[in-house]
Amino acid sequence: MEKIAMIGGGSWATALTKILSENGARVGWWQRSKDDVQHLRSTRHNRRYLSSVAFDLTRVFPSTDLEEVVKEADWLVLAVPAAFVKDALDKLDRDALKNKRIISAIKGMIPGKNLLVTDYVAERFRLPVASLGIVAGPCHAEEVALEKQSYLTIGSVDHQLAEDFSQLLRNRYVKAHPMADLDGIEYCAVMKNIIALTCGIAHGLGYGDNFQAVLVSNAVQEMRRFVHALNPQPRDLSASAYLGDLLVTAYSQFSRNRTFGSMIGRGYSVKSAQMEMNMVAEGYYAVKSIYELNKELKVPMPIATAAYHILYEKISPAVELEILKEKFR
Repeated sequence: MEKIAMIGGGSWATALTKILSENGARVGWWQRSKDDVQHLRSTRHNRRYLSSVAFDLTRVFPSTDLEEVVKEADWLVLAVPAAFVKDALDKLDRDALKNKRIISAIKGMIPGKNLLVTDYVAERFRLPVASLGIVAGPCHAEEVALEKQSYLTIGSVDHQLAEDFSQLLRNRYVKAHPMADLDGIEYCAVMKNIIALTCGIAHGLGYGDNFQAVLVSNAVQEMRRFVHALNPQPRDLSASAYLGDLLVTAYSQFSRNRTFGSMIGRGYSVKSAQMEMNMVAEGYYAVKSIYELNKELKVPMPIATAAYHILYEKISPAVELEILKEKFR
């Protein structure tokens, strides 16, 4: 029985815990809230996210003791918002993750450091890159709860790590496969949230499907330029780990980044949109990280730049979209 430490209590952590535990793994599930852990133990349900999912408590072990959960595990799965990774993991000893395999299920960057989550974890815990991986979509947690057909990609420079974790995820409604492009998948996962957020802004302003199709088409080109500047290697961005993940995030009713952007387009302030959603839209923080990274790279990135101007410089969404639409072809 594989032993897994699930770090985080949100919808994606809940969905992954469902898949892994139902496939036979033992999952130590760390959550910060004592009340949420107690509720899970007494009812078998996560009261905040995907509350219809019932867990087998002979395989799932909710806990607020991070050190103990990590100590007992072979695998560590990170599923907290990127903005909270540092606070969560900095309580651990620098050798706590030694000889463990780490999977990031986070589609964001560490604010202030502008680092990918896998890069931060490798640096903080002195880990070889071969011990790290990322799980990418296209896949929404809500559809996992409904057991709708879903696809996952595990990116890692270590093929065996990627294949082993893929095997832990495969079942009748989840197909998973390995890929070698760790950095490319992770950067594209960050970028697709920015693009989905911008699609939401356009939707909130009343732009239609025609414009959104052109926005997403231009976004693929923007992603290609940016990722190639950071990590040049042959990669097919039409693969599901890249384009598929982008499309499901840009168009789906379940996309929190699209929802957040739509609220901004309809006139909400950033703070009011965050309060009403009561969920973290990774794209908000990612916009600033990508914008700051690109100050040195100087890659043409009109979509990410427009999102930054709207969210951080408080320029009118209507004005920015008017400027942006003239740059599209």
